Amino acid sequence: MIGITDRISKADLHIHSGVGDGIGSLDEMLEQVGSHTDLAVIAITDHDDIEGGLQAREIAARRNYCFQVVVGIEVTTMDGHLLALFVEKPVRSLQSLNKTVNAVHAQGGLCVVPHPMSWLTRSVGRRALDRLVEGRSPGVYLDGIEIINATVAGRVSNDKARDLNRSTFNLAETGGSDAHFPLHIGSAYTLFPGSTAEDLRRSLENKLTRAERNSVQPPFPGADELLAQQVRSLIVLPYKHVRKRVKRMMSKEQST
Repeated sequence: MIGITDRISKADLHIHSGVGDGIGSLDEMLEQVGSHTDLAVIAITDHDDIEGGLQAREIAARRNYCFQVVVGIEVTTMDGHLLALFVEKPVRSLQSLNKTVNAVHAQGGLCVVPHPMSWLTRSVGRRALDRLVEGRSPGVYLDGIEIINATVAGRVSNDKARDLNRSTFNLAETGGSDAHFPLHIGSAYTLFPGSTAEDLRRSLENKLTRAERNSVQPPFPGADELLAQQVRSLIVLPYKHVRKRVKRMMSKEQST
């Protein structure tokens, strides 16, 4: 629980950039955060790609923005998507949820389940959540659960995620915009005591966070923007990931 005397700040822990399947360059997204939001921390969490987060953190630091950037990835596991936060190295996709959680923790990252139990997108289901929370695999655990996701995919399961967490799971609660467009950043957010990325991390580890939705929601994207984003998501991004895998395979073959 957040104390009354603590300084409370906002973080958006689920943002997709133009390096991934978002619409908007890193420059545009960072300028949106700096000029049009009161966020103290953001996390760039492109699908199976760490580059957007690394680049955003470097740009934000160089330009002296008043917010900090956490490097993250939305990792595709065999059981659904997982947010890996505070990571410095890529996390392999298409592994079991247990192996992915282990890999994130091995490099000092935190694991948060985004849009849990949503039937509109690739999400971790109830059975997989139960296995992790009950500790059926020693040493494999979650650090948080997204109970407010501002997208349509998240809204269908937000209430269920919140109720289950408060009655059963007892994980740190997060909110995220899942923004793929600059204007949507901050449409949902995580409240935490403090103001820095390190304060946010400590708050997640100690279950001191709270999820909220912005009372003023951004306009729905136009047809052209939606089409462009879907092309990036369904064609451009998969092709980019396939090319990366092929290059890695060829590099391994040449080194043996």
